[in-house]
Amino acid sequence: MAASLSPKPRSVQRAALAHALRCVTLATLCASLAGCGTLDYYLQAVRGQWQIWQREQPIANALARPDLSPALRAKLELVERARGFAHTALALPDHGSYHSFARLERDYVVWNVFAAPALSLTPVKSCFPLLGCVDYRGYFSEARARLAATTLAAQGYDTFVGGVAAYSTLGWFEDPVLDTVLRWDDLRIVETIFHELAHQVLYIADDTAFNEGFAMSVARLGVERWLADDAPARARHAESQAREQAFLALLMRYRAKLATLYGSSEPDPAKRAAKQALFAELAEDYARLRDSWGGYDGYDAWMGAELNNAKLASVATYHDEVEHFIALYARCGNDLPRFYRAVRRLGDLPPASRRACLRDANDPACADLAEPL
Repeated sequence: MAASLSPKPRSVQRAALAHALRCVTLATLCASLAGCGTLDYYLQAVRGQWQIWQREQPIANALARPDLSPALRAKLELVERARGFAHTALALPDHGSYHSFARLERDYVVWNVFAAPALSLTPVKSCFPLLGCVDYRGYFSEARARLAATTLAAQGYDTFVGGVAAYSTLGWFEDPVLDTVLRWDDLRIVETIFHELAHQVLYIADDTAFNEGFAMSVARLGVERWLADDAPARARHAESQAREQAFLALLMRYRAKLATLYGSSEPDPAKRAAKQALFAELAEDYARLRDSWGGYDGYDAWMGAELNNAKLASVATYHDEVEHFIALYARCGNDLPRFYRAVRRLGDLPPASRRACLRDANDPACADLAEPL
């Protein structure tokens, strides 16, 4: 079922947080029903969001300060331009997000924990009120995230902890841009703003791959428009995109091999041995691919840590559906508002039909998706 969340003004944000805190207090009285671990998880989420609000300040106020560093001034001015472009050129909402910024003075705002069975590529889902189920569990503390991953690993799961520099509250609150994002290069900042604002267009409960695929596709299309008048930057970006697509294709090729292995009738010990052999082959193939890039090593850190099912699942969550969304955009005449309407219609479909229509443009049952309302 589609869940489109309406934006709330800042005065309501504070009231909402106060209500959330009251709810958490009430939940302590029901801990025997929810479980202490669940209650503790929600408490850390409330504290994490509250700390962000405590540190935020309007971008306009910061830009008015004569002592603002030139580097930070340039980044905040970029955010202002990107936010305006997102609204006017990409038809993305402007409900107050990214009008402020916050300094967290750490590498990431949240650390997501992915887990998958040792012989499966299906991620373990975490379920929450309103949001439904997602393919990961986020923590505002790296130590907490790694402890959660260790606990899951002790139960036999493959795990992966990935740092996240930005996230969207889906229009419920006015999200600030964080210093975890501002340390990036300019184009990545712009892309992130487009991605996170796309989540405010539509959010489908219980379908992480759909939500992230949509946001990734909007960010990609947005960057193409952003660079339309800058040929040198377009060329650099195209080169970067080609590397990314080659890397993703490599990962997806081995993901398919692993899926075939896990679905076979081989005994589990043989599957485990073959799994390790495939991951070793993946590392070797990556080394050859990297050598073809003439010295670019941007994926070395990701490949250097342990490779496992959870790590591959984290990539699939964000990238599996992107090309299908891009194809739907083309069917909509490269018109973004029409594309958004088509995606909303997809969101109203049952999950199986939604995925089938997104992936098969020739299905007669899906023929009217790209038609204007």
